[in-house]
Amino acid sequence: MKQLQEDLWQSTIHSMGSLNTHAYFLRRLAGNVLFYNTGNEGDLEKIAELGGIRFQLLSHRDESGLSLNRIKGLFGSRLCCSALEAPIIGNDASVDIIFQAEDHHLGDIDIIHTPGHTEGSICFFYKSPFGKSYLFTGDTIFQSGGKWATLAFPQAGGSKASLAESLLRLRDLNPDIVMSSAFVGNVSVVEVTGDEWAQAIDDNVSRLRKES
Repeated sequence: MKQLQEDLWQSTIHSMGSLNTHAYFLRRLAGNVLFYNTGNEGDLEKIAELGGIRFQLLSHRDESGLSLNRIKGLFGSRLCCSALEAPIIGNDASVDIIFQAEDHHLGDIDIIHTPGHTEGSICFFYKSPFGKSYLFTGDTIFQSGGKWATLAFPQAGGSKASLAESLLRLRDLNPDIVMSSAFVGNVSVVEVTGDEWAQAIDDNVSRLRKES
């Protein structure tokens, strides 16, 4: 686990060919959170040292796996995802908290419904008490070769049109740090200015609308 901020850690990288993933551990007074998923035992040991987790938040079905039950067993944590992703994720582990379309908060964590990559993809936004805001985008927008990219999976209910609309929900958040689940290349965490983020969203929305 690599510490990124006073309250934020990044898991060991997991690679599947050219596709890489990280999970992120957030320490907070209302209960620690693991965003995405990791099955690395070293990561889980470090999470235990940091106080364990109360919630594991998945952005979509691609983050599911057998490690979900391992994490629940270790920490007694509650697994959370959107209603549309729960039937698939539930094949690996029971989902404890299901976010419906009208659910927009888990305490001080904002839930942003962003269908498009898959039908039930969601993102998470958190304003750290240490001064910076964190946006966890899942695979809704991610780094590929050092550039922002998007991808819709029609076989999982995603579409380019809905993905474009979802990206616009992220545009005005003005995050300081953006962390996707999957990424291609060496860049996984990006600190952005408001203008840089708006341009990244606009460029991808424009491309998606042309391709829709």
